[in-house]
Amino acid sequence: MKVIEISAFGAPDVLRLGERPMPVPGAGELLIRVAASGVNRPDVLQRTGNYPVPPGASDIPGLEVAGAIERGDAQELARFGFKLGERVCALVSGGGYAEFCVAPVGQCLPVPAGLSDVEAASLPETLFTVWSNVFERAQLKPGETLLIQGGSSGIGVTGIQLAKALGSRVIVTAGSDEKCAACLALGADYAINYKTHDFQDEVKRLTGGQGVNVILDMVAGSYVAKEIECLSEDGRLVIIAVQGGVKSEINAGLVLRRRLTVTGSTLRARPVAFKSAIAQALLKSVWPLIELGRIKPVIHSTFAAQDAFKAHTLMESNLHIGKIVLTWGVA
Repeated sequence: MKVIEISAFGAPDVLRLGERPMPVPGAGELLIRVAASGVNRPDVLQRTGNYPVPPGASDIPGLEVAGAIERGDAQELARFGFKLGERVCALVSGGGYAEFCVAPVGQCLPVPAGLSDVEAASLPETLFTVWSNVFERAQLKPGETLLIQGGSSGIGVTGIQLAKALGSRVIVTAGSDEKCAACLALGADYAINYKTHDFQDEVKRLTGGQGVNVILDMVAGSYVAKEIECLSEDGRLVIIAVQGGVKSEINAGLVLRRRLTVTGSTLRARPVAFKSAIAQALLKSVWPLIELGRIKPVIHSTFAAQDAFKAHTLMESNLHIGKIVLTWGVA
């Protein structure tokens, strides 16, 4: 099969079209004939040597795919209600940039009615991440306010739509007026251009000094101290990436007085059972919203798989709004 390999750690042009033996699904797994592969920030970090592959995972990049079930563990397929040939999307620990990809059956979901394979491939990584961190870890409730750092990212556009669909108020930050406008069009209540306004001051102004209940942070570093200031009493800060650095200095007194929670997680290395539980929660609570059109995939660009280096160049430019997807043949 054809795959996209990381020939050496470095710039986007280290991504090369190669050939590998077709993977063989084991117990509890299925094989997907991939039509489309989502591109995510962890793929870029892996390419630059800053995101080690978990033990046992493929060294081929790619954490989400969509396509048709080729074969798999018959008992598990039956248990989850899947049939050969059915179109699915899946969260994987690696191997997504390939014509065929093995996935745990429990981490697969049916392609929502009316969606293309390209649209479906854009769903798993962001939905699993947002659901796990915002709704399970941070326990965002209807009527509460969520601040999303990076509202125009793949995570951001998903978080906006999901939080609004489930009854929360949403404030986002973004790096341009165009990106802010796109976030507002997706349903965000307020969008702050962090290049022209101080988000801490704006959050306090927009909330009448009360602060927000939950913050989803992909920056960390110096942002954490300001985010602590932005939280309301019993507020929760969830860190899911450290693009701004791993070290932060905070006012611990505020944490004590306001009973704040600072937490975080990564998803890639979590066990199959954990991810399968998220998949079932999404199937129950989110898939109906997608099929009703209340949550829609936001695709910025698609690239033929052999042009993966162009997709990574675009992602590193930070000019995109929403998701970037690779296609294998017709998707």
